[in-house]
Amino acid sequence: MTPPAREKPVLDRRVIAVAVLAALVAFLDGSIVNVALPAITDELGGGLPLQQWVVNAYLLTLGSVILLAGSLSDRYGRTHVLRWGLIAFGATSVACGLAPTAELLIAARAAQGLAAALLVPSSLALIMSTHSGAAQARAIGLWTSLTSASFIVGPLLGGVLTDLASWRWVFGINVLPIALTIVLMMPLRESPPERSGRIDVVGAVLGALGLGGLVFALIEQANLGWNNPWVLGALAGGIVLIVAFLGHQSRTAHPMLPLAMFSVRNVAWGNLATAAIYAALGIASFALVVYLQQVSGLSATLAGVAMLPVTLMLIALSSTAGSLAGKYGSRWFMTVGPLVVATGFLLLTSIEPDVDLLWQVLPGVLLFGLGMAITVAPLTSAVLGAVEPARSGIASAVNNAVSRVAGLIGVALLGTIAGTRVDDVWLERSLVLCAVLMVVGALVSAIGIRDRQLST
Repeated sequence: MTPPAREKPVLDRRVIAVAVLAALVAFLDGSIVNVALPAITDELGGGLPLQQWVVNAYLLTLGSVILLAGSLSDRYGRTHVLRWGLIAFGATSVACGLAPTAELLIAARAAQGLAAALLVPSSLALIMSTHSGAAQARAIGLWTSLTSASFIVGPLLGGVLTDLASWRWVFGINVLPIALTIVLMMPLRESPPERSGRIDVVGAVLGALGLGGLVFALIEQANLGWNNPWVLGALAGGIVLIVAFLGHQSRTAHPMLPLAMFSVRNVAWGNLATAAIYAALGIASFALVVYLQQVSGLSATLAGVAMLPVTLMLIALSSTAGSLAGKYGSRWFMTVGPLVVATGFLLLTSIEPDVDLLWQVLPGVLLFGLGMAITVAPLTSAVLGAVEPARSGIASAVNNAVSRVAGLIGVALLGTIAGTRVDDVWLERSLVLCAVLMVVGALVSAIGIRDRQLST
């Protein structure tokens, strides 16, 4: 692997650039599409169910396969898996942009999620293996601030592309950062991977099908009802397959999800906090941009601009929060941050159809951004700092899988909790739900996280 930052600072900057760009395209596509959803349904039809599936088809395959991808990263090397993922992501992005029907777009988004799964754990593991101590905490902060900002900058970029060109360009734009990342990777070299063994294909299939069944049931029940045999069958099948997946993981010699990892306190509690926090983030990002366009009548660009302060605060403050967490511990950052975000969500419930961006949106969005900047880098440090570097790939994959699946299930449940009619009540219910989830994340962090835990 490349030498530590103190020995080769130039090479380390290259490693950070590669890691950030590789993860950025994967995260960006989870959010950039949100503001394009009304334009997609205007052209392809399908209404709110299609909008949910365009988001969730990507998150479903990303969340289902990311654990397997983490094992591949540890076994075959970070740079090799990153290169495969970048090429596949570029090809599937073009397929999304060219999709002529709703069905083909959903299929292309699912394939794009598979490619994205190869990028996320390998990118963070690359940083973990080239930095240590305070330098590692700062590097994680940089990675976190820039990649997390993609959740909010995505709507702005997507809005500009949709308004000035077409929704299809929100996918085509991926080609440029992918090409740049591949060029930057060329000088990177790494030592042979330490881990060996078979790939858990059975686990990957069981996990993907189980999640697929659950998500199908949660989305389609709003349209078909819980008594529909397809919904009931998908729900029952999903539960059975998830149970089978966990049983298989406990027995197989080469699990894609090492359950023993959750015996480490910060890994277990940190991932529980991740689930609550990222479920709220996924719901809020989806609900706000859809409401601002479909009810308040804002353009896609202006809806994205409304969320821009979150991006700016993440970029400006996450690295500092990561450094402070490396020095003082993550626990209280992970407690205070979500409470600040929850306050922001409650302020945003004042949004009305004739929206005033300055007074109804900006105060809540500022708290949203501040709280996320306080939270995200310390959360990543707490979880990944609790395992040995050799398992950083799978640890990163587990944490990212939890965050993506949480967002996936959150958006899928939105129709059940808030309804399928996008109006004032729908937005208020969505934001109150997000605030409650953030409070849960804060409580879990305060109770469960222990600072400077070094056990594995």
